[in-house]
Amino acid sequence: VVGKGMTPPQKMLFPPEKICMDWRQKRRPGAGLYNLGSTCYLNVILQCLTYTPPLANYLLSRQHSRFCRQQGFCMMCIMEDHVRKVLYSSASAIRPRAVIRDLKCKQFQVLLEVFFPSLRGELLTSFLVIGEFKPDIPGDAYEFLRCTLNAMQAACLSGSSNLDVLSEETTIIHQIFGGFLRSRVTCLSCKAVSDFYKVFLDVLLKIKGASSLATALEDFVTPKQLEGKKHFRCSRCKKKVSASKMVTVHHAPRVLTVCLGRADDHTSRKLSQVVAYPEYLDLRPYMSDPAGEPLLYSLYAVVVHTGHTCLGGHFFCYTKASNGQWYKMNDVSVESCDLHTVLEQQAYLLFYTR
Repeated sequence: VVGKGMTPPQKMLFPPEKICMDWRQKRRPGAGLYNLGSTCYLNVILQCLTYTPPLANYLLSRQHSRFCRQQGFCMMCIMEDHVRKVLYSSASAIRPRAVIRDLKCKQFQVLLEVFFPSLRGELLTSFLVIGEFKPDIPGDAYEFLRCTLNAMQAACLSGSSNLDVLSEETTIIHQIFGGFLRSRVTCLSCKAVSDFYKVFLDVLLKIKGASSLATALEDFVTPKQLEGKKHFRCSRCKKKVSASKMVTVHHAPRVLTVCLGRADDHTSRKLSQVVAYPEYLDLRPYMSDPAGEPLLYSLYAVVVHTGHTCLGGHFFCYTKASNGQWYKMNDVSVESCDLHTVLEQQAYLLFYTR
């Protein structure tokens, strides 16, 4: 077995023992968010991150802003202010103007181009001109989540230099959302095995034909044959060969974020079938070591997309507040609901915590 990418980091930027997974304070649900034109996709991600317990605990402590030396745009400082406003506000709804204003700044544009070089045209424009409130330019909640986490990660690395790659992945963001996937490639000629590791902040699952989250996860870890253009060059055979590839979760994150890919790969049409998902998820069967103790996660947020196509429609979400109660958050509206309602949705994003 050839192991790559799993050497220990040279430096720990945020000690994992300082992460508090349970709410430090119990309080009522916070404010709703005004839809400032076409910002429902932004609102649902802001709400889900606000109700992520370990992240909220950290942001409310202001540990970042007290030592931040970054000039201009800093996504961590922006999120600190936003979370405090939402959770401490006496108003029923607030306007997330600070977040939207900084979407147009040059530094955020650079982050987009670095982390998402494939973003072009309307999708990129939706990130940059959203402050102009163009209702005809929709955005995608999953892409905004990825962009936001990467911007927060960049803010955590501000001022750090000469770090190895694995040390960069020990920020508070990676300590909460980050894990490792293992790709095990087996040569079908000589049976040699090579392991490759890749960090992840979320898992994108194909759901075509899947009736449940468990079915989609089982398909995710099922070995796939590499043929044709995907031939693997075997170090033992010294040539390109047919091989099989199996992806498993090697190191589990503290917070597991799952995207149920609802865009059909071939037609780009929206896949609207219901995919059942549980309140409690055991990730152990999908780990590199599936024989260990159960690895249990609890659902705390769900993003729902309504509409017939992936390019339009509306986003709203369900979040579990610190008081243990579920709430439907639809822009300015924040209404209590029961677990049964949460579990029967046509989910797009699922957030689970260890």
